[in-house]
Amino acid sequence: MKFARRDLRGNLKGFRIFLACLVLGVAAIAGVGTLSNSITAGLRANGQVILGGDIDIRLTHRPASAEERQWIGDQGNVAEVQTLRAMVRDLNSDNRTLSELKAVDRAYPLFGTLKLSPESGSEAPADLLASKNGRYGALVEASLSERLGLPIGGQIRVGELDVEVRGIIISEPDKASQGMALGPRTIISSEALGKTGLVQPGSLIRYHYRIALHPGLTVPDFYENAKVAFPDAGWRIRDASNGAPGIKRFVDRVALFLTLVGLTALVVGGVGVGNAVRAYLDGKIETIATLKCLGASSSFIFRVHYLQVLFLAIAGSLAGLVIGVGGSVIAAQFLASTLPVPPKIVISAGPLLLAAAYGLLTATLFTIWPLARARETPAAALFRDVVSTHKRPRPIYLAALGLCFLTLVALAVLTSQEIWFAFIFIVSIIGIFAVLILVGHGVQQVARKLPRSKIPPLRLAVANLHRPGAATNSVVLSMGLGLTLFVTVALIEGNLTRQVQEQLPERAPAFFFIDIQSTQLDDFIKTAEAVPLVSEVNHVPNMRGRIVQVAGVPAEQVTVAPEARWALRGDRGITYSATPPAGATVVAGNWWPEDYSGPPLVSMDREIAEGMGLALGDKLTVNVMGREIEAEIANLREIDWTTMAINFVLVFDPHSLQGAPHSHLATARADGEAENNLFRAITDKFANISVIRMKEALQTVSRILEQLSSAVSAISSITLITGVLVLAGAFAAGHRKRVYDAVILKVLGATRKDIFATFLIEYALLGLVTSVIAAATGWFAAYMVITEILEAKWISLPVTIIATILVSVFITLLFGLLGSWRALGEKVAPALRSD
Repeated sequence: MKFARRDLRGNLKGFRIFLACLVLGVAAIAGVGTLSNSITAGLRANGQVILGGDIDIRLTHRPASAEERQWIGDQGNVAEVQTLRAMVRDLNSDNRTLSELKAVDRAYPLFGTLKLSPESGSEAPADLLASKNGRYGALVEASLSERLGLPIGGQIRVGELDVEVRGIIISEPDKASQGMALGPRTIISSEALGKTGLVQPGSLIRYHYRIALHPGLTVPDFYENAKVAFPDAGWRIRDASNGAPGIKRFVDRVALFLTLVGLTALVVGGVGVGNAVRAYLDGKIETIATLKCLGASSSFIFRVHYLQVLFLAIAGSLAGLVIGVGGSVIAAQFLASTLPVPPKIVISAGPLLLAAAYGLLTATLFTIWPLARARETPAAALFRDVVSTHKRPRPIYLAALGLCFLTLVALAVLTSQEIWFAFIFIVSIIGIFAVLILVGHGVQQVARKLPRSKIPPLRLAVANLHRPGAATNSVVLSMGLGLTLFVTVALIEGNLTRQVQEQLPERAPAFFFIDIQSTQLDDFIKTAEAVPLVSEVNHVPNMRGRIVQVAGVPAEQVTVAPEARWALRGDRGITYSATPPAGATVVAGNWWPEDYSGPPLVSMDREIAEGMGLALGDKLTVNVMGREIEAEIANLREIDWTTMAINFVLVFDPHSLQGAPHSHLATARADGEAENNLFRAITDKFANISVIRMKEALQTVSRILEQLSSAVSAISSITLITGVLVLAGAFAAGHRKRVYDAVILKVLGATRKDIFATFLIEYALLGLVTSVIAAATGWFAAYMVITEILEAKWISLPVTIIATILVSVFITLLFGLLGSWRALGEKVAPALRSD
């Protein structure tokens, strides 16, 4: 401790890159963890507000029966809410748009406040929605008001009912629990909804019963009572502990990915740690040799220098924790306006301890090797040799390296909520790391075997790539890993954005039409096909059902693969068909005959079935409008979702569902002016049919992708910045060697121009090799994600690849030449005397 403390006095200059790398990595992990916990805490603290009650019971297609409603009312205070999609038309301008319609009773909201603009007046929402002078009121979101040019007092038509706009919604307390919106919100009263003509058999309406439980009745008690009272009701129950499950899942997964990216940045920084330690030891060669000659043991040398590294690692980790927490607080302020409730700043020990553990383990992992090699070097060799003849570390140190590595991997995997994803990510990073190490050694081997060039600068540059102490491995590792991750993210984001903005619109229908009643279907088809330039009018029966049992096991008890879990969350769209649907191929089993009339059969998406562990002949139980249907899996389909054709995970035989009340879903293609003509023709004639314009839906998805990719690109940039820092450290570590080379070359007659050209070629070659390998590795990783995991079509983005190569070469040249500039200016005589 005494020697370590003394030796560190005024000797920190070489550790600036060391500290910067640790601070960046630890700050990223601590910041992401703290922000994620804060968002989750905010959601949890406001769970009742977000959900709209202590309990939310949801039924699809049908309201609760009189008996069910009586039982629900006995559990506490109840607010009834109905949600659906409907067209809203401005009676003044005749403009119309799709809206997320919500019908509420006078008890709404049980928790929270529906905030309206000051112009809406001071009346309670229930009074604003009530019938006055023979007309009901409506509250509309500001975006709907702007889109249709609706002032307060304006008249709109919802279904077959004309209502008056009496307020502009600023914020809706339970909006986050409703999922992704395809249109702005309109709120009317439940009484008004009954007069719109939108409530018809099979209409896609969700009936919510929000309950503020009576004192003394707990949430677990409620669940138990519900199972006993109505075991086969088919309703979906959620409680306030997870009021916005979609947002929480999104936050958890993004936090997981960003934490792993932060860990990657830390590992990249570990290369800088190793470089800094090696450079530090190079400058301490005489001191180490002297201590050994004076009787210091090899283990004493190791302990002294490891303590120094540990002091600095603790300091860097603490600084990273402070910066990470501060950054998360600032980020929380920016995110407050985009989240349903503001994050509740929570500084938990868990994320901070994890980030600090990552920092200390990374520092130790990359420090043991250079320290152990210096420990094994005899004093005489240290005096004689400024270059490198160090031995391989002893087995005990190799074992320590392995232990640190396994602990780091175990922490990353076992502390993750998505263990499989974390494992794949870590394995991928290890694979890329191994490839880059091999590339670094390969570059040195190739440079060693190349024929000697007759051009002196080129010959010297190639020799510098493989000489003892060359920075080749450090440069390839530091820039390669950061660039690979950056290229991977950029290509995935670019592919997804191009798919949504360019590829999908080319194949997608112009519109989706929902809630077409069976009695309207023929008239709808005739109306659509009568519009010039409208084609491919397709339609299918459409209803909702919830999977309640998988092969006889309750759905909540089934172990399901991550990619199939979504199919068990809530209700899913289902249909029936006598023939295989377009855009899907039967890959196992056979389709039923068109006149089939036996026990229920179902066709499933192959990937979902495999994720649930199902095979042909297994049974699946689906609750449809309160009735449980147990069907045998007759065949499996491979579905190409990118065709945008109408397709369902579950398709039943017609005999099983044809008698159930249902509506129809339709699509149609139209281009140019035909789109507007079709839109008006359908909305003029059918007040109850909702029209989803695909361009607007895809734009919504595109905006979400852009926001997500911006966040991911920002955190991925930390890896690239760390790589640049490590690159600078690698060149700084080789400064003494550069000075020595420049002096010797000057003595032998080389000019500054010759030396500059040599360094220029060397760094250009390093940057080119590194960028090409990183671009190729990143391209392969992105290709596998897009084609194998997302099963989408790959789009080549050569501009991204070329830009990566150019940027990498430029950065390597810039830092290499900046690091060598001082070496070019060194005087020969002083340098020779000092050596």
